[in-house]
Amino acid sequence: MQRQTFSSGTPWEPIVGYSRAVRVGSNIFVSGTVAAGPDGGLIGLDDPAAQTSQAIRNIIRALESFGANVTNVVRTRIYVANIDHWQAIGKAHAEFFGHVRPATTMIEVRRLITPDALVEIEADAILP
Repeated sequence: MQRQTFSSGTPWEPIVGYSRAVRVGSNIFVSGTVAAGPDGGLIGLDDPAAQTSQAIRNIIRALESFGANVTNVVRTRIYVANIDHWQAIGKAHAEFFGHVRPATTMIEVRRLITPDALVEIEADAILP
């Protein structure tokens, strides 16, 4: 089965040795994604909702590289630095996925790849 990869150009991809997203057949797996902007800096410092929205926009960009969109997403995993922000993060997630309602998990972690990251999101999608 053919394997395709997508790189977003973040500084962590070559250091860690991973792809932003991988497509194998009709399955797309998007790696943990933070709110990195085009220059690699975080968007929405100290704003968990803004970081969630930017992370999801980054996920959408990866999905679109394979001809997919949010309606193809079947699962998300949300890693948060502070679970007390769950409502703001959840509301931002719902703005993109409320009509799709993928299976999801939100987990508090001790910290993320960079100290300013408040949210990191993974997504799995299936193309028809």
